[in-house]
Amino acid sequence: MNAHTASLINAILLVSMGSWGYLSSDTPSMTALIPVIFGIILLLCSPGVKSENKVVAHVAVLLTLLILFGLFKPLQGAIGRGDTMAILRVGLMVISTIVALVYFVRSFIQARKNREKAAAE
Repeated sequence: MNAHTASLINAILLVSMGSWGYLSSDTPSMTALIPVIFGIILLLCSPGVKSENKVVAHVAVLLTLLILFGLFKPLQGAIGRGDTMAILRVGLMVISTIVALVYFVRSFIQARKNREKAAAE
């Protein structure tokens, strides 16, 4: 898997799990749509990440990092309520976001190595 694929999977999970959380709630809150919005933006960044556009990739990483921090409060709330489905939904979003970040970091390290190798030749 590469950074593009990991980011795409993360975006799809953010949109689907966030929508599910919003629609399954007895009293839907607009804040439940925050992961959906981030997921849509990440989907829009996907072509740039795939073509290894440096600026778009860095924007996608920043958004991914922001959503990771933003998901911890909903996870704490779901755990506090004992809502198993919410814990699973938010937990899945957290895990996919962490995986996407790991692949982004790996791709940035590889790109730097490739640049240094090309400069040395």
